[in-house]
Amino acid sequence: MIPTWLTVSDEVQAALAERRPVVALESTLIAHGLPWPVNLETARESEAAVRAAGAVPATVAVWHGVPIVGLNSAQLEELATSKRAFKASRRDLGAAVALKRLAATTVSATMALAHAAGIAVFATGGIGGVHPGDQMDISADLTELARTPVLIVCAGAKSILDLPRTLECLETLGVPVFGYRTDRFPAFYVAESLLPVSCRVDSPGEAAVAFAAHVRMGGRGAVLAQPCPAEVALGEAEFAEVWRFAEHDAQEAGVRGAALTPLLLARLAELTAGRTLSANRRLVVENARLAAEVAVAGS
Repeated sequence: MIPTWLTVSDEVQAALAERRPVVALESTLIAHGLPWPVNLETARESEAAVRAAGAVPATVAVWHGVPIVGLNSAQLEELATSKRAFKASRRDLGAAVALKRLAATTVSATMALAHAAGIAVFATGGIGGVHPGDQMDISADLTELARTPVLIVCAGAKSILDLPRTLECLETLGVPVFGYRTDRFPAFYVAESLLPVSCRVDSPGEAAVAFAAHVRMGGRGAVLAQPCPAEVALGEAEFAEVWRFAEHDAQEAGVRGAALTPLLLARLAELTAGRTLSANRRLVVENARLAAEVAVAGS
């Protein structure tokens, strides 16, 4: 039963009622993660990839106070061009609704709204995690994974994070990390870190049954981590070098909290002459495609 406070598009409602596969997509990358017009192009490419794989896309946002699962084309474009869209984490959903904000949803907020609609598979670029230098600076993505039964298909955690502590936190929270055709945890722009995943799966079907078993036995969320395509990925040493410059600039600017990640991503794009932007765009679309394949396999 879809709650009365949540609006679900007719197409998504019909698919859910008919038990057809649906994939949720987040909207922060549209409003805050990618520049215009790459943001809108990537959002539309992601939806097209989901459809091509046999599932229905459901992009999620808060639309002037109304939580929506399944934005239409005009809403996607307005969100992509808005200069005032609020960035809503799980914590912020109530305020965004009460104050009638236009809000792009982060991973944690998208998970919560997708689950409320009855959607179990969600695609994004990379999850949040533990930030370097401050073990208490932990993304709400991790705690939401511990309480919400949604499979997140991603390129691992963002390369700018403390990946060992992020994986330790996920283990503590009981969140499995499935590596898609890899034994090593992907690091967003970097195809693989040296860190192991908790389990490897080699097909969408294996991912679907592993997640179903996890939930059936009382588990909640899970991560399906797919490496960034090799032809656009950065090498580990190359990324480490540009990261040092980006981190220094952020420290000099005194930026922290929710504004930190968008600043770092923008600076990395500048330092790599747009290569991180190209990698981000490509991996987002590939994750959407894989999520649809998993949703189809599990339907």
